[in-house]
Amino acid sequence: MNRLPLCPICEKNRAKPEFKPFCSKRCADVDLSRWLSDGYAIPGEASDQAEETPGNRRDTGETGD
Repeated sequence: MNRLPLCPICEKNRAKPEFKPFCSKRCADVDLSRWLSDGYAIPGEASDQAEETPGNRRDTGETGD
């Protein structure tokens, strides 16, 4: 028995291979929208990146001379 994997968005059988791993352009677009709107997150360690951004620096550039 050879079963095709299901679409990760709607869980229907995939109809067309050009949208792999999705069943349609709509499901591919739904997935892209989730990525672009931070609907998905990759787990990992928290970073201190917010402290290093230019808008958050406490350094004003003055030398104190």
